Amino acid sequence: MKLIVATRKSNLAQTQTDLVINMIKEKYDVECEKLLMETLGDKILDKTLDKIGGKGLFVKEIEMALLENKANIAVHSMKDVPYDVPEMFEIAAIPEREDARDVFVSRDKTPFMELPKGARIGTSSRRRAAQLILLRPDVEIVPIRGNVQTRIRKIQELNLQGTVLAAAGLKRLNMENLITNYFEVSEMVPAIGQGALGLEIKKGSEVLDVIKNIEHRETRVCVEAERSFMRELKGDCHSTIGAYAILEKDLMYIVGVYEIGGKIVKKDIEGNVEAFKELGENLAKKIINA
Repeated sequence: MKLIVATRKSNLAQTQTDLVINMIKEKYDVECEKLLMETLGDKILDKTLDKIGGKGLFVKEIEMALLENKANIAVHSMKDVPYDVPEMFEIAAIPEREDARDVFVSRDKTPFMELPKGARIGTSSRRRAAQLILLRPDVEIVPIRGNVQTRIRKIQELNLQGTVLAAAGLKRLNMENLITNYFEVSEMVPAIGQGALGLEIKKGSEVLDVIKNIEHRETRVCVEAERSFMRELKGDCHSTIGAYAILEKDLMYIVGVYEIGGKIVKKDIEGNVEAFKELGENLAKKIINA
């Protein structure tokens, strides 16, 4: 048996897929081969995601490969997966999450809060931009897109003070040394599912038996709680939205951020983990009613 694993062509996507392939080989001794794909989100880099259609841009072509039986499994960053996964597919496994925080990569190692007034920061994420402005109303946001290496290169090219990236990506690429400072979750709420990977398959596929054991239950319930928050708010790339859930034994704590009428609202909630989806929904309602 040989499994074809579809993913995007970027270094990070391939590194993440290699991690998954190694997990599968370790547990099942099954041969895997990567199918590298270019998505619309990878092709159009001169526009922000909300201008070209939002998050599904990074998964649609890869889902087609599953549908046409060109691949058995797709590996996604969960933060790229829209809340409404088409009914013919399922996220069959979510392995253990990497660090979910955002980080600042500075041109000259100056931490974010110590940057000079009017510093230019590169990011195309509405979530990051809005929260950066809350922390430092004086900074200027410059939209940049591209893979991790491209965004780091653009710091010099566009004469920026730095950029904001996901800690998970830099750690997986062994580029942790570039991190100037970490943003705590309380000051920069991460994207929904940030740091987590999702293994998507066609519903009813026998591949489920080969990958369900690399599921990490704690990560699954946290990510699903965040996604229920996003679903309740119908959040996508057009929204300024973020959420992060953590577990402490039977207790789940979620912090969420969302923009309503030009105002950023941040709230949190806690409750029994068994009601994880309801917790996400209730947090969304709490924000709407704030």
